[in-house]
Amino acid sequence: MTRGRDGGADAPDAKQRALLAAVVAAIVAVAAAIYVGAGVGVGSGDGTRERDALAGGRGAQNGPAAPVAGGTWVASWAASPVGGEPGTETGGLAGRSVRNVVHTSVGGTSARVTLSNLYGQAPLTITHASVAVSAGAGTAAAVVDSVRPLAFAGSAGVVVPAGGEVVSDAVRVAVPRDGDVLITTYSPSASGPVTYHPHARQISYVADGEHTRDATGVPYGGQSVVWRYATALDVLSAEAEGTVVVLGDSLTDGISSTTGTNRRWPDVLSDRLRAAIGDGRDVPRYSVVNAGISGNQVLADGLGRPAENPSGVNRFERDVLGRPNVRVVVVVLGINDILRTPGVADPGRIVDGLRSLVERAHGRGVKVVGATLMPFGGHRGWSEGREGVREVINAEVRAGRVFDAVVDFDRAVRDGYDPRRFRVEYDSGDHLHPSDRGFARMGEVFDLDVLRGGAPARL
Repeated sequence: MTRGRDGGADAPDAKQRALLAAVVAAIVAVAAAIYVGAGVGVGSGDGTRERDALAGGRGAQNGPAAPVAGGTWVASWAASPVGGEPGTETGGLAGRSVRNVVHTSVGGTSARVTLSNLYGQAPLTITHASVAVSAGAGTAAAVVDSVRPLAFAGSAGVVVPAGGEVVSDAVRVAVPRDGDVLITTYSPSASGPVTYHPHARQISYVADGEHTRDATGVPYGGQSVVWRYATALDVLSAEAEGTVVVLGDSLTDGISSTTGTNRRWPDVLSDRLRAAIGDGRDVPRYSVVNAGISGNQVLADGLGRPAENPSGVNRFERDVLGRPNVRVVVVVLGINDILRTPGVADPGRIVDGLRSLVERAHGRGVKVVGATLMPFGGHRGWSEGREGVREVINAEVRAGRVFDAVVDFDRAVRDGYDPRRFRVEYDSGDHLHPSDRGFARMGEVFDLDVLRGGAPARL
């Protein structure tokens, strides 16, 4: 031990020197970790915080440059890959720029994009890609100083293997909350089919040639109602601390909602959550993203290899647990298992499938909110037997024997005189899918307080 002025030895012994060295090494390691943590993360989905990101908020209105701020990585928009786009099997979209218009939940100061070639039969070569803030509704134009080229492991281009996906490097850009963002890709060579999400309920754009950095929108003479390649937009956000993922079918995908108006029920939920936070309510600061696929089932996949329209059970890891900082999953599945099973489906199998999702979510500390199945009386697939299956499943859900918490969409939208049917104003007309008012009703009856807390402790 080092002694003081009383004349003892003043040099540390070997044990002390080793301890001192260890302390110094620890300090250096912590400092290095802080420095690395402040840098740009690459597709980790691990909630890395960045000190040197730009502050952002309600969109283009703030401009792309703003003061330094920190944040948490969350998903601000997502779309589940569904299959290969018909007509693109051999050529893909070679020589064309694809500009996807996506709508954000929360804002952020940096962004990263996920591109998928899940259904491609050959490698997809992307030589240019960009992200930008939209200049307004119904246009391919971008806010001029918001256009950012994307890189992949430091390179402007990337080759996405058949069946694979890539996550871009993070780029500093002020992403708006509740606003539109443009994700643009260009591939010079044939690669198909194009991995897509068919029921976007949003107009996107296509241009001949490489125009990924174009802000005018003039070259984008082609329009589409699908999302291509892009499957996620993550943001480094100071206004959100976690992600809510809604796993569902067409009732969540919003197949009957008005195109370009963002009236799917998860959009309504996102708006309500953001408004409640703005009003000072003590509710979780979460983003909300939509993992609905029209026609999706709990148990059965579609056709093909890889399977198109994969079941909720089989896509749960990718579409739910794979999102950054996911805290809650809302499950709205089961009606297609009833409708698409020849004869009468076994409600026990469907409930067991739902319980398996809950168990997997709990294994990752994720809370699960489940929904009752809405009525479909009057639809061509309705029968007394199928109605009985729906009622058995709903009884299990309401009794608390499936999910951690329940939202009762059935009671919210059904006709008081005939509970097997939608109320007229909530029915899109096919007696299965909600109208815009029906989607609004679903989002409005969702109790924001059920988003509190985490998964029950595992004993």
